[in-house]
Amino acid sequence: MRIVVAEDLYLLRDGMVRLIEAYGHQVVATATTGPETLDALREWRPDVAVVDVRMPPTQTDEGLRAALAARRELPGLPVLILSQYVEQLYARELLADGSGGVGYFLKDSVFNADQFVDALERVAGGGTAMDPSVIAKLLSSGSSNRRLGQLTEREHSVLGLMAEGLSNQAIGRRLFLSDSAISKYTTSMFGKLGITDDDNNNRRVLAVLAYLNNP
Repeated sequence: MRIVVAEDLYLLRDGMVRLIEAYGHQVVATATTGPETLDALREWRPDVAVVDVRMPPTQTDEGLRAALAARRELPGLPVLILSQYVEQLYARELLADGSGGVGYFLKDSVFNADQFVDALERVAGGGTAMDPSVIAKLLSSGSSNRRLGQLTEREHSVLGLMAEGLSNQAIGRRLFLSDSAISKYTTSMFGKLGITDDDNNNRRVLAVLAYLNNP
């Protein structure tokens, strides 16, 4: 994969570059400010970008703004956002366009190399990769989506793990259920959410976005 890394802290940026390249991927550009990030995304159109939320010059939300601007110009541009803390507004803004190819991870997760690279690969493939802490925070206010309210407790559990980016097989292992049981839960869940797309990968993305982007 061709990857852009946007992070102003040298040690973290250098560490991510080394990690990514150790897994056989290519870092085509790095950026240390919001404007540099937008320029790099426009120029390189990477397979996926890793972008810190808070970057110079003001250390507020320049990284996120750059990522959102790039996705408006290049619809579907895969972006994995990194943040020091769970910030609900930023996560919801990232999800607001209703398309896949997005991720939101806490910086602590970068230190788990396999998890981080797996998240990058899933986001690059058009899927989602959400830190469990982010999911918990987003849903802490409870669901106001009537369709989501129709899901059983088990279906909510399956969808929550799907939002983390787990495959059906991985979800089954986590919940101690068979592949066929998970398949039945996901089919029922898609029906209750009104998701009828024939592409199973796309249905997963749509279900996750409905789950996480619920107001």
